[in-house]
Amino acid sequence: MTDALTKASRLSFWTGPVDPQPLGGGITNVNFVVEDAGRKYVVRVGNDIPVHQVMRFNELAASRAAEAIGLSPALRHYEPGALVIDFVEGRTLTEEDVRNPAILSRIVPLIRRCHQEMPAAVRGPVLMFWVFHVIRDYAATLRDGGSRHTDKLDDLLTTSAELERAVGPVDVVFGHNDLLCGNFIDDGDRIWLIDWDYAGFNSPLFDLGGLASNNGIEGDQERELLRLYFGEDPTPDLCRRYEAMKCASLLRETMWSMVSEIHSEIDFDYSAYTSENLSRLNAALATFRSVQVQGKQK
Repeated sequence: MTDALTKASRLSFWTGPVDPQPLGGGITNVNFVVEDAGRKYVVRVGNDIPVHQVMRFNELAASRAAEAIGLSPALRHYEPGALVIDFVEGRTLTEEDVRNPAILSRIVPLIRRCHQEMPAAVRGPVLMFWVFHVIRDYAATLRDGGSRHTDKLDDLLTTSAELERAVGPVDVVFGHNDLLCGNFIDDGDRIWLIDWDYAGFNSPLFDLGGLASNNGIEGDQERELLRLYFGEDPTPDLCRRYEAMKCASLLRETMWSMVSEIHSEIDFDYSAYTSENLSRLNAALATFRSVQVQGKQK
């Protein structure tokens, strides 16, 4: 934290001395709120994180594109290891907020705009986020690091292969790929989508499944989520592929946390987060396999 604080306070963007204040909630980066010349900014401090396939050139390109199409606050400054973004006066959403039908109906158009408009706005080289590659790489990282979860990896990789087969061919859009509730801010007039660390080309089903799995969207509300996004009732085939990608999203989040247990220096209870996501994963897999069985019976 000390090094990050020093970095945030010494950026060339500032007009004079500043006093960065820690901003809680980040579990990938260290964030600060800074006031300078009568304006407030968020400073995101973080270098490349190869074990998580987070590359700052990619985050920078995605952040600029998201600003250009009006999804994210303005990016005011960049230098290696730090982004300065306009501070949004608003309320960070909770999981309960995301499940609120009125709010969910405002979130889905943001996701669709991200998927449809970002490809034309993004400039320069950017990454593809293919969850099954990430999972395989996480497994190798966990083995190399002597993780306490090594004995689970064979089963997790078998599950991943099962899910990848079920997902099948995909349409490619530009995804946010980290739709936690904390990445939505409601300023009273509109909802902003922030934090583009994991952005990249992907299947739309990953963001939809991730939104559901990260925020406890279940059952009939998931079908409504698919209706809102696609504009029509989802077919049984789409539902099965969606369920598979939702499970893959949870598997990736679980393994992300396992890797963070041994590689992150941020003060956060990753062990508890691993357990929480593993429980969510097991529940989602039970639903997915039940849907698969029902499909075969028909």
